[in-house]
Amino acid sequence: MDAARLDPELLAWTAGAIALLALLVTAVVWRRLRVVDRRLTQLVEAGAPTTPERSRIEALEQELASVRGDLAQALRHVAVVRYDAFGDMGGRMSFSAAVVDDTGDGMVISSIHARGESRTYAKGIVGGDSEIVLTPEERQALDAARTGQDT
Repeated sequence: MDAARLDPELLAWTAGAIALLALLVTAVVWRRLRVVDRRLTQLVEAGAPTTPERSRIEALEQELASVRGDLAQALRHVAVVRYDAFGDMGGRMSFSAAVVDDTGDGMVISSIHARGESRTYAKGIVGGDSEIVLTPEERQALDAARTGQDT
């Protein structure tokens, strides 16, 4: 399919759905992590037996480490910057949204709204930076997502 014929609104909705799905997966993993962490804490506080239950505790510790690793890779840091891309347009209809994991890997999605058209762009992020030059608004969204500060 020709990229020039893609509907920008469809792309924006698709990107939003992907971000929502990533947040849902993150919530499920986070809840699982909390349950495992709570159980492990209860076992340790109860005296952490050295009998055969010790192997269960070690298995839980390994599972907890695995869940923490999964959580670190979840795209859970999100920030959106809204702005007016053109001087004659109002309403801050253009936006840049950054979605990254704990290591700074993810994507920045930008939608530029003009009177006659809208364009949507996606740029991959690896280690907190992109091979493609980021606009100031995209950089602001990425920095806000990585630091957890509102824009």
